[in-house]
Amino acid sequence: MGRIRGWTTIILAGAALAAAAFALEWLEYRYWTRRLGIEVFLLIVGAGFAALGLWTGMRLTRQSSPAPFIRNDAAIAALGLTSREMEVLEALVTGESNKALARTLGVSPNTVKTHAARLYSKLEVSGRVQAIEKARALRLIPARGDVSGDAPAGHPVGPVRENHPSG
Repeated sequence: MGRIRGWTTIILAGAALAAAAFALEWLEYRYWTRRLGIEVFLLIVGAGFAALGLWTGMRLTRQSSPAPFIRNDAAIAALGLTSREMEVLEALVTGESNKALARTLGVSPNTVKTHAARLYSKLEVSGRVQAIEKARALRLIPARGDVSGDAPAGHPVGPVRENHPSG
């Protein structure tokens, strides 16, 4: 639906440009440029094109209100993710090191690494950032802009900070 609206806006903007060109010819713009002066005429035409550009830009970049986050339990079951793996996945979003995640979750860093490796395998990704992006795409964890009361405390929904693998 969004792609169709985008093309409609582009076609409307093109039609407006064509109508403006026709109007300029119809109004005999050469006569008006001599009478008003080229500066005034350029100001009027420039203001018209600026208004058309603003309208087109606002239509093409309009964003809909965020939808509430609903976890995709079917995908969790299909991937075979355990509740502990989901906790680790939600904790990965914070961008903290494995040691810090281990302290938060009350497990050893090796356990965090093991769960992360299983997550990467089940999600068919090769790293932390890819796992988070795929989990957001599959609606396993909230994405940026999601309205959610489900996000665990202390786990941001915002940008992911990539850490060194040594942590």
